Amino acid sequence: EAQVGERLDREGQVHEGFFIAHDGIKERVDLRGLTGGKSVIVYGQTELTRDLYEARDRFGGVVMHNAEDVRPHDVDGPQPYLACRVGGEVVRIDCDYIVGCDGFHGVSRQSIPKDKIRVFERGYPFGWLGVLSRTKPVSPELIYATHERGFALCSLRSEALSRYYIQVPLTDSVDDWSDEEFFEELRRRLPGDVSAALITGPSIEKSIAPLRSFVVEPMRFGNLFLAGDAAHILPPTGARGLNTAASDIYYLYHALVDHYSKWDNRGLETYSQRALARVWKGQRFSWWMTMLLHRFPDSSPFDRRLQETELAYLFSSEQALASLAENYVGQPF
Repeated sequence: EAQVGERLDREGQVHEGFFIAHDGIKERVDLRGLTGGKSVIVYGQTELTRDLYEARDRFGGVVMHNAEDVRPHDVDGPQPYLACRVGGEVVRIDCDYIVGCDGFHGVSRQSIPKDKIRVFERGYPFGWLGVLSRTKPVSPELIYATHERGFALCSLRSEALSRYYIQVPLTDSVDDWSDEEFFEELRRRLPGDVSAALITGPSIEKSIAPLRSFVVEPMRFGNLFLAGDAAHILPPTGARGLNTAASDIYYLYHALVDHYSKWDNRGLETYSQRALARVWKGQRFSWWMTMLLHRFPDSSPFDRRLQETELAYLFSSEQALASLAENYVGQPF
């Protein structure tokens, strides 16, 4: 609908399944077979940003870069506006509505009085240490690995660019891990055949990302609408973050089109409710995947047995696998 999917359709990598590795073996989740033909597409977020910028240029839109002191004003009144400084000059933008897509640390959510929103949050006692290397991926499909030493993920950006992650304590820093130490630890957490096939190389990017579940309700205050990371953060285990942000925009786009073309405000009035219903489904799935595949520092032998039993049940029940696959490809908008 936004006419920005041409390059994604042409260059995106279609994945029809993925693997879960445990106890020295890996088992495949057949997304296409379990969902009636659905799949996922691997496409870099930076590439998506490029596509959006190019579309904005085609449509003659204006993008203000390096804006400072951005502040929404009177968002609960009839004439909201944005104020900022660009190139040293004060700029005011009068609006009908303001859409806050400015991320977790942005100003949009911060401009809402604290007594007007409710925050739901859970932090996790570990992070993901990620390495990007210019090497052939160890697998054409993602491998999620659970191991007594912690979680690991084998991912990819392209046929020549690999992305690998391992679970690490929040007290670790990037400086604590050389490339050699990272790949040695990754090998320990993978099945033998995968470990043997792993091609290593110098990292071209290395970072640690903490895991967090975060939601604010409602996603609207007056004429300010929150979308994406400004309203919710999902653990990356379920691969739902960008998908959930896209559904926010889908709902809001259609609501604004209906408002301006038909003077129909039902979509705007129900935006928060509809978006949050899908957000919480994504949160549930991402939380479940995180609990299933990670080692928690305070977990008991009882907790570990539950993880083992959950995995055993998952691969003994087609219905359980179908539920995983349905959530992994994404709930319908």
